[in-house]
Amino acid sequence: MPAENEKPPLWRSLAAEIFGTFALVFVDAGGAAIEALGAPGEVTPVARSLATGLLIMAIIYSLGPASGAHVNPAVTLAFALRRVFPWRRVPAYVLAQCAAAIAAALLLRTLFGAAVESGVTMPHHGVGAALVMEIALAMLLVTVILSTASRHRVLGPNAAIAVGGTIALSGLFSRPISGASMNPARSLGPALVSGRLADLWIYLVAPLAGAVLAVLFVRLVHGREKPGEEKAAAGENNEPPDRRQSRGARDNSGAGRGRSRARFGNPD
Repeated sequence: MPAENEKPPLWRSLAAEIFGTFALVFVDAGGAAIEALGAPGEVTPVARSLATGLLIMAIIYSLGPASGAHVNPAVTLAFALRRVFPWRRVPAYVLAQCAAAIAAALLLRTLFGAAVESGVTMPHHGVGAALVMEIALAMLLVTVILSTASRHRVLGPNAAIAVGGTIALSGLFSRPISGASMNPARSLGPALVSGRLADLWIYLVAPLAGAVLAVLFVRLVHGREKPGEEKAAAGENNEPPDRRQSRGARDNSGAGRGRSRARFGNPD
C-alpha cells in the first residue's frame, strides 16, 4: 500500500464522497419523486437508469482522483477487503456517504414533500426475490469496479465507462424487482427521511454481501492486488512532487533538530 502522503488528504476525499453521494441520491431518488409529481411517463424508469449511470460516469471522471469515487459503502468495504484501501479511512468514508444521502433526501423532501417516498427502494415481487437480486447486482457492480481497478494502468479513467454502464444496465432490467439500489447509502437516505424502514434491511445487507462475494471472485480470477489499484481505490495526491518533497525536507529537518536537542540539550 502506498505511503499516506501519496493519497489525497482525508478532508479532500470526504468532500468528494459527500458531493458524489449527494448527487447520486438527488438524481436517482429525485427522478422517482419528480415522476410521482408529474404526468406518468415523464421520467420513466429507463430515463432514471440512464441518468444514474451517466452521473456515476461523470463522478468517476471528475472526482475519482480525489477519493476513488466510491459513493457507496459496499464499494468502500470491497476495496478495504481487497487490501488496496486503508481500513482506518473506512468509517469516515461510510459516515460521509450516509450523511450525504440523508441530506439529499431531506432536500428532496423540502422540494417535493411526500413525493420523496417514491424514491424509497422497495421489493416489488417479494422479499426473497429482492434480496437475491440486490446481492447479484451488487456482486456484478463491485466485480466490475474491482476488475477495472486491477487494470488501472491500462484503463485509467476509462473505467468510468464500464462502471457507469453497469449501473445503467442493472437498473434497466431490475428496477421492477428490487429498485436496483446496489448501495446502502442510496437506500438509507430516502427510507429514513420518509420513515419507510420495514424493508431497509434488505438494502443494507444485500449490497454488503454482494461486495464480499465480488472480492472473493476477483481474487479467484485476477489474483492478488496489482500495482495501481491503490490509486483507483483512494485517489492520488495532486500536489506537485516538488512541493511534497520540499515539505518532507522541512519535516525531516525539524525532526533532525529535535533529535539534536534531545541528544545535546536545548541550548535555549
